[in-house]
Amino acid sequence: MLESSALRTLERVGPSQLVLDVGGWARPFPRADWVIDLQPYDTRGLYDYDRDSAQERFSARTWVVRDICDREPWPFADHQFDFAVCAHTLEDVRDPVWACSEIVRVARAGYLEVPSRLEEQSLGVDQGAGVAAAAFAGWSHHRWLCDVDDRGVQFVHKPHFLHARAGLHFPADFQAGLSERERVACLWWEGGFEFGERIFIDGAELDAYLGAVVAERLGARGPGAPGRSLGQRARRALGRVRGG
Repeated sequence: MLESSALRTLERVGPSQLVLDVGGWARPFPRADWVIDLQPYDTRGLYDYDRDSAQERFSARTWVVRDICDREPWPFADHQFDFAVCAHTLEDVRDPVWACSEIVRVARAGYLEVPSRLEEQSLGVDQGAGVAAAAFAGWSHHRWLCDVDDRGVQFVHKPHFLHARAGLHFPADFQAGLSERERVACLWWEGGFEFGERIFIDGAELDAYLGAVVAERLGARGPGAPGRSLGQRARRALGRVRGG
């Protein structure tokens, strides 16, 4: 979670408001009163997280071990939480559409953070994958590309050929120049947000979708260069493809 977003969240939620962290095991949000995650409380904090100094509001009692994609309602009441944080989880799980449906059910407002298309389509990002990082785009364990605008989030399955086909990914030196903010896409929401999966049947249309962000950023001609901007296409698709 961006440090600036964490600070903004702390400024936004009052001391008596209930906060839920969805999928926070690797680096929990200390202000959260509750956490729901597949992994247990005792193993929390994989990434740069100091349990001793974190001043956690959640506890073992309020840590729910749960597959958030099991298609069963989470063990929380409708709008039980004033705010929900879900950072770097939706791109990992098998059913982010279901997860989003539960987030908007149990919380009144919240914050989502996912890898941006700039990072997820860049070679050389995942330095700890055990193979040459330049061989594939983005993070090796991520399942989804995520398009975020001010209305919501749309998920597209991350295809294997993204790594190998020229024009569909950024070169290996591109990601090194991305700022921390450029590496993520964020959504602040209140009262709900739109969400869904966009499914491509036509191969040429998928190529155009993947190539558009590369062509726009690099200023080069590519399979996605003509037509609407990336943000316009994402908004148009969100209007016609929704999940739940």
